[in-house]
Amino acid sequence: QVQLVESGGGLVQPGGSLRLSCAASGKIFHINGMGWYRQAPGEQRELVATITSGGRPNYVDSVKGRFTISRDNARNTVYLQMNSLKPEDTAVYYCNAAIEVQAFRAYHYWGQGTQVTVSS
Repeated sequence: QVQLVESGGGLVQPGGSLRLSCAASGKIFHINGMGWYRQAPGEQRELVATITSGGRPNYVDSVKGRFTISRDNARNTVYLQMNSLKPEDTAVYYCNAAIEVQAFRAYHYWGQGTQVTVSS
């Protein structure tokens, strides 16, 4: 069984920073792409950033230049460094990972979500 556990959310003032972490554990053969999504109240879940197993990142336009996604393959962990936070970044943030539990047998897993609130 595979689990993704997120941490690092909280309350921050506009212009502040937070760093989210998401650690995968369990029966893991290999982790392919990893990413972060977010869902604001009354809105659909949206993609924020993804990173390939080789470390190539991709961002939604609204966070480019402010957020940085990275990963530590030895720790099966993905990070999201969020700088210059805005009130519109307020949402529950979820991590996602495409994990092979054995060779050529991959599934998508989700974390439980962590609340990020940007407010003065």
